[in-house]
Amino acid sequence: MAVLLKKGGSLSLSKTEPGLTRILVGLGWQERATNGEELDLDASAFLLGGSGKVRRDEDFVFYHQLVSLCGSVTHTGDVKVGTGEGDDEAIEIELTKVPEKIERIVICVTIHDAEVQRQNFGQVSDAFIRIVNLDTDGEIARFDLSEDYSTETAMIFGEIYRQNSEWKFKAVGQGFSGGLEGLCHQFGVDVA
Repeated sequence: MAVLLKKGGSLSLSKTEPGLTRILVGLGWQERATNGEELDLDASAFLLGGSGKVRRDEDFVFYHQLVSLCGSVTHTGDVKVGTGEGDDEAIEIELTKVPEKIERIVICVTIHDAEVQRQNFGQVSDAFIRIVNLDTDGEIARFDLSEDYSTETAMIFGEIYRQNSEWKFKAVGQGFSGGLEGLCHQFGVDVA
């Protein structure tokens, strides 16, 4: 049974699932209300070093760059509209391939063209992030985002991070304005 985390909570993946080498980060959401335009949410991952920034732009995985340069992080593909049960988008991580200099993998979701469409996370409900052992298909942890994010166009759902020799998952649930571009600036990706 998965551990249900609250905002700010964390879990040692290494202690919960000894021998864990591959995980799936599943992300889901539903439309609460729209302005007539469909919501197109996009998952992304930033592989961050000790400075809190990417080492190079290839450490940013999203719908136009599905695999990190090191091959440890793979986006399974863009889904334009989140409908039904289950994951709307997913990211797979091979923990044993993550370079030593990567300390955190931040998992984000943004609304495509949010400012043009005048959309925000207040129009999204039932958002979640879950961690699954890819070798057993067993769900390890889950975080259901329950706050009303009525002005944010980008969200950090959670992060996978290394502490000493352990891999851990933290439920973040932090919103940002500025969409994907704002997150790229935050984490040092060149969006020129």
